[in-house]
Amino acid sequence: MTTATRQEVLGLYRSIFRLARKWQATSGQMEDTIKEKQYILNEARTLFRKNKNLTDTDLIKQCIDECTARIETGLHYKIPYPRPVSVTPVNKCWVLTLINLVISRNV
Repeated sequence: MTTATRQEVLGLYRSIFRLARKWQATSGQMEDTIKEKQYILNEARTLFRKNKNLTDTDLIKQCIDECTARIETGLHYKIPYPRPVSVTPVNKCWVLTLINLVISRNV
């Protein structure tokens, strides 16, 4: 790992801990805030420890991008958890067809 990459990774790690320190749950409940802060810290520690021995630069870059995306998603949507995968257009069409079928039968 290059010095620049190492500094970037350490910067992300520090920013996650700063984020956790300032985190407030959207519910406003103190117990929710504590749980979400703990989740952020545990998730960061687990993933960084899991990936600490990576040597492939492409894989390291992918992990950095994922980390950055999760930070931005958390800040934007105010949720500490990974965002669920979106429904694909094919599945979306199937769901809409199914809903229309159910509605038409109930009318």
